Amino acid sequence: MILVTGGTGLVGAHLLYALASSSGKKVRAIFRNEQKLKNVKIVFSYYTENYDDIYNLIDWFEADITDIPSLLEAFKGVTHVYHCAAFVSFEPDKYQLLRKTNIEGTSNIVNISISNHIEKLCYVSSIATLGHDNKIITEDTNWNPEADNSVYAITKYGAEMEVWRGSQEGLNAVIVNPGVILGAGIWRYGTGVLFKKAHKGFKYFTSGTVGLVAVEDVTNLMIKLMESNVINERFIIVSENWSYKKFLKALSKAVNSKPPQKMASSFILNLGWKLDWLIHKLTGKRRQLTKQIVHSLSSETFYSSEKIKQTLNYNFKSVQESITSIGIHYQK
Repeated sequence: MILVTGGTGLVGAHLLYALASSSGKKVRAIFRNEQKLKNVKIVFSYYTENYDDIYNLIDWFEADITDIPSLLEAFKGVTHVYHCAAFVSFEPDKYQLLRKTNIEGTSNIVNISISNHIEKLCYVSSIATLGHDNKIITEDTNWNPEADNSVYAITKYGAEMEVWRGSQEGLNAVIVNPGVILGAGIWRYGTGVLFKKAHKGFKYFTSGTVGLVAVEDVTNLMIKLMESNVINERFIIVSENWSYKKFLKALSKAVNSKPPQKMASSFILNLGWKLDWLIHKLTGKRRQLTKQIVHSLSSETFYSSEKIKQTLNYNFKSVQESITSIGIHYQK
C-alpha cells in the first residue's frame, strides 16, 4: 500500500489523483482537517467528471505527522511513502511551529519508515534549501548556514537532514526540490493565491527571477522516481526560470486583468518589509513581507533541472501552457 502525507494540499491532492487513477495499488492518505477534503474533490474534478469514484478509492486516514500513535496506525500495511505534508510560512514568529511540523514531523515519518521496513520514501522539499552562491543553482550548490535564510528554508533544510539521516540507517529515499509549483484547485493558500491577487490587479513587479514548474510535472516525476531504481539522490524540479515581470504579466493575462506597469525599487521593497514589521509589532497582524522575501524577489537566480531530465529522460510541460490552463479553471 502507498501512503501519502499532506493529501489535502496542492501537491498531495494532484498526486493522489495520479496514484489512485492509474497505479493499480491501494492508496492511503493522511488528513488532519476534514474541511479540507473538499479541496481534493475540487482538484479531482479538473481531471474527470467521475471524481467521486476516484476519491472513494482512497483510504482516508485521520492522523497528524507530529502525533506518533496515529502515525503508527496509518503505516500499517504500507510499503511506499510520499511525504508531502509541511507547514509553509515565512513569518519569523512561526519558527517553532515550522520546526515542529517540518523537522519533528519528518523525523517521525523517517523513524516509522525505518522500523516498518518501508521500501522507499519520497520527500517533497523545496529549492529554498539550496545554496545561492552560484548564478546557476544545481543539486551540488551547498546550503550556507551563515546566510540570512528564511525560517521556512531553515526548517525544510532540517527536514532534509532527517531524510538523509534515515538513508544512513537503511531507508531508501529520494528528495525532490521543486520551484514555485503551479496548479489549479486550491485558491485560498499557496500559489493559488497568486491568481486571486492577479485578478485583483498587481501594482508592481520586481527585478528578480523565479523558478516555476507545473504540479503535474512534480507529481509525475515523484512517481517515476519512486518506480525507478534511483535511491538516496535529490533532484531540482524547475521547468523554466522567468523574470517576475514576465510571471506577473502572464498571471494577469490568464485571469483577464491588467498587468503591473511599474517596477518596485529596492528602496520601496526595503521600506515595505520594515513597515510590515512595525505594523505586526503594533497590531499583531500577520507578516506579509519579510527581509528574506524581499531579497528573493530582487535576486536573479537560475535553477538547473538537467539532472532530473537526464536521469529520467523527461520533458517538462510549458509554464505558459500551465498558467493559461489554471487561469481558465480559476475564472470558472
